[in-house]
Amino acid sequence: MQIAIKKYTLQLAHTFTISRESHDTQDTMIVALSHKGKTGYGEATSNPYYKITVESMTAEIEAVREAIEEYDFDNPENFYRHLESLNLEKFTLCALDLAANDLYGKLLGKPLYEIWGTDNSHYPITNYTIGIDTVEKMVEKLQEMPWPVYKIKLGTQDDVAIVRELRKHTKSIFRIDANCAWTAEETIQNAPLLKDLGVEFLEQPLKADDWEGMAKVKAHSALPVIADESCIVESDVEKCGPYFHGINIKLTKCGGLTPARRMIKKGKELGLKIMVGCMTESSVGISAIAQLTPQLDYVDMDGSLLLKHDIARGVQILDDGKVIFPKLPGSGIELL
Repeated sequence: MQIAIKKYTLQLAHTFTISRESHDTQDTMIVALSHKGKTGYGEATSNPYYKITVESMTAEIEAVREAIEEYDFDNPENFYRHLESLNLEKFTLCALDLAANDLYGKLLGKPLYEIWGTDNSHYPITNYTIGIDTVEKMVEKLQEMPWPVYKIKLGTQDDVAIVRELRKHTKSIFRIDANCAWTAEETIQNAPLLKDLGVEFLEQPLKADDWEGMAKVKAHSALPVIADESCIVESDVEKCGPYFHGINIKLTKCGGLTPARRMIKKGKELGLKIMVGCMTESSVGISAIAQLTPQLDYVDMDGSLLLKHDIARGVQILDDGKVIFPKLPGSGIELL
């Protein structure tokens, strides 16, 4: 097996702001794994919150390149166990695992959702994310991208007022992501007001380790709460069970499709709603997420829609949120 690594700096269509940071570009690492004449592609973005850079991920892979290239690839699950033995960070694991899954599908000549025995005729529509900005700019973004479901990033002094103003301009479903910016009291107070404004659920309102606060929120919130920063890896799913109504799985944070599928299974066993989210990836990462959609209740895979220019072809997300799955097997990815 051969490895190729390339860094891209993705240009965003708009400055993207959440409660803790703003950025106009997103660095990302694309990994290509080639075997028996086929090439699979994987992706992991840099992330200052988790202290991950493309350079740090690349250095990790280069340090174990020989151990990876000498591996006799048979399937993604066995390959993942081999990668785990190399003590790689989750973001790096993700890029390699996505590439391995794409490669596996291409070797078998089937899309991943078919290999997994799922039916892609039914899947949730992705939301489109509106980052924190002036109310006027947020309204402009709504009008620029009419969409059936919006995720609204909040974490300001006027969060309910922002949603009230946005509601005047669309009848679409709202989902709120406070990115750890609220207290339990704020969340409980805001929830009924936001519910009346057509909000479907709240994503990670409290700090990731505020379990006492989340117990209060789950008991008293008028809206369901979905874990994000509190649910990083497989062991977090069971921990989140008593405190949340659902979990948002990020492939980069958990280590790829292989552990994500196990997290989905465990979450369903616990009666949790299941969402998979993105980290502003290109169509390489988004197309991998799309393969999971038949298994999900919610999905946030708008990363490629937030870019000025994509670097790959894969799934196509239409104006109404519907998805066209590519005919190419695996995750259906081709680099441009």
